[in-house]
Amino acid sequence: MKGIEHSVVIPLLNEEGNVRELYERLVAVLEATGAPFEIIFVDDGSRDATFTLLQAVAKGDPRVKIIRFARNYGQEAAVQAGILRASGRFIVQMDGDLQNPPEELPKLLRLRDE
Repeated sequence: MKGIEHSVVIPLLNEEGNVRELYERLVAVLEATGAPFEIIFVDDGSRDATFTLLQAVAKGDPRVKIIRFARNYGQEAAVQAGILRASGRFIVQMDGDLQNPPEELPKLLRLRDE
């Protein structure tokens, strides 16, 4: 069995409005690469419905992992926790606010391969 190629680590803080769209767009992009992947969402102490929405996404997709912090520890701690849990050959960190569109990921992967 081929191992996981890409681990995408995404710290989230009160991003209930972006969870579903981020997941759907990211999965479409990653599936198009043809390589095995995982998505690691790190809920950094959200006080909205972020965690509940992440649970719904993870329930239907075994490629999704969730780490939940009891309180806000900051982006650096969230990213580090995600990296420590990652099992992919390559790790990509993205923000959860969609300011960097998932559709840009293939460009990064092409640059890596050059």
